[in-house]
Amino acid sequence: MNLIETFLFALGKVWETFSGLWLLLLLSVVISVLLKLYVDQDRVANFLRRNQRNGVAMSTALAIGTPFCSCGTTAVVLGMMASTIPWAPIVAFMVASPLTSPQELFYSAGLFGWPFAITFFVASIILGLTGGGIAAFAESKGWLANQGRFASHNSPRADLQPVPVSETFTQPQALLQGQAQFATQGIGVSLALPVIASEPAPSKKVVTFKQFTNETFNTSWKLLAMFLGFAFLGYFLNGLIPQEWIKTAFGSGNVFSVPLAAILGIPFYLNTEASMPLVKAFMDSGMSAGAALAFLITGAGTSIGALAGALTIARWRVIAIVVGTLVAGAIVLGTLYDLLVPMIA
Repeated sequence: MNLIETFLFALGKVWETFSGLWLLLLLSVVISVLLKLYVDQDRVANFLRRNQRNGVAMSTALAIGTPFCSCGTTAVVLGMMASTIPWAPIVAFMVASPLTSPQELFYSAGLFGWPFAITFFVASIILGLTGGGIAAFAESKGWLANQGRFASHNSPRADLQPVPVSETFTQPQALLQGQAQFATQGIGVSLALPVIASEPAPSKKVVTFKQFTNETFNTSWKLLAMFLGFAFLGYFLNGLIPQEWIKTAFGSGNVFSVPLAAILGIPFYLNTEASMPLVKAFMDSGMSAGAALAFLITGAGTSIGALAGALTIARWRVIAIVVGTLVAGAIVLGTLYDLLVPMIA
């Protein structure tokens, strides 16, 4: 095809895809707005601090049930580290939180169908529990000692007063209320880590109609712009790249397709709204579902934002558990998905 034919082909495929999933896109917007307005980092962090029994399972459940981006995930983990919570639930949250959320479940269902969406959702749970289990074992052996960037992790002082997690991002002076030191590589910087002594009773959040409409508008146009732009890009590239190339590199039955997709997800993943329609376009040209699953898992969990947030919280042993769980889990789960789906279907 020439460029004009490729352009028209991409436009037609984008419209065909959008007309088939607009309702699920709308549902994902509504769910995203409600979660953003009624769920915040402080409440999640406080809840996890109060409920440390079954901490890994609880952290994983909240990770997949909340809509936090990389910054939100970092804020929650900072709040968890402000008490004596061990590494296992923290790692579970760090692994599972970037992967999925309720609105992304509907978004992926519209693009890939419910079997793939549910598999991706369940995979996030499995990987969160696995990462937490590995961290629990490593901590029991003493391998995660002094792995927190904050020197006061697991050694709180009872005389310090709580500072809401969100304030540590908007009010740096709030960090100066304690005496915990933030250790940087090669530079000693004395910052305080808010350590929780007592939990203030949370006030009920009131959302106005104007807030709801503004958030709905902002979420809708961003999602629509990302979807249309990157779906078009994916289908346009499909018109330029021979399908045999895509099938050879990422097709089902190729031993290296899933590992290759998992590795490529680390540098090339953008965000959920952009990467999912791009991957959908490549699946239409021969990319296997297992390779797509592996790309999305490693991409979401090891994106620049996720890794940057993790590096502000923990040192390399913890980061190695998070990244190793995601990459190995993506390859195993992606391979199993490619093997089992044809047998079930």
